[in-house]
Amino acid sequence: MFGSFVFLLAFAILSISVFRSASPRYAFIGPLSVSAANEEGSGVEIDYLLPYPGRILPDSPLWPLKAVRDKLWHFFTFDTQKEAELSVLCSDKRLGMSKILFERGKPELAYSTLTKGEKYLEMALEHERKAREKGGDTVELLQKIANASLRHRQVIDEILNLAPEDAKPAIINIQNYSKQIYKEVSDVLSSKGITPPKDPFDGE
Repeated sequence: MFGSFVFLLAFAILSISVFRSASPRYAFIGPLSVSAANEEGSGVEIDYLLPYPGRILPDSPLWPLKAVRDKLWHFFTFDTQKEAELSVLCSDKRLGMSKILFERGKPELAYSTLTKGEKYLEMALEHERKAREKGGDTVELLQKIANASLRHRQVIDEILNLAPEDAKPAIINIQNYSKQIYKEVSDVLSSKGITPPKDPFDGE
């Protein structure tokens, strides 16, 4: 038992070191947008609630421990569908964190958090695909990912109103993750004869 504790402690310390060294650096120098965050997407209704992102955000000194916790959570999740659901959860929380960080005037850290969050959403779809290939029933999971991708697109529209002007092209590029994920999920659901969640952005 002591040996296991030492291993986990060493793994946590190593993960924190890797996390800090691997975190990308961004520098946005443009002025923050002053438009209200609810201008775009305010009339869009999406049946998907984002989870509370928590009190410990990436600007907290305790964040590396929380990041390691998430990595360990993934490491010890062996069911592919549950791992996909966990990836959606991590993605949703980082989206919320990113918006808060933009509101706090920390665009570099906010953008980095947003990028990681959208990659978690992409990871969720990859886990779903593996589960589907193994014969698992992933229809409910696909619907969840589709709704999450639509909600992400809506929140990123709101983030664009908070971000510095020079950060907006990069944020729009990140938004393409959620657009592409929705398209892929919709195609899979349609191939099964199931109507995907309605895209309120269709035609934009």
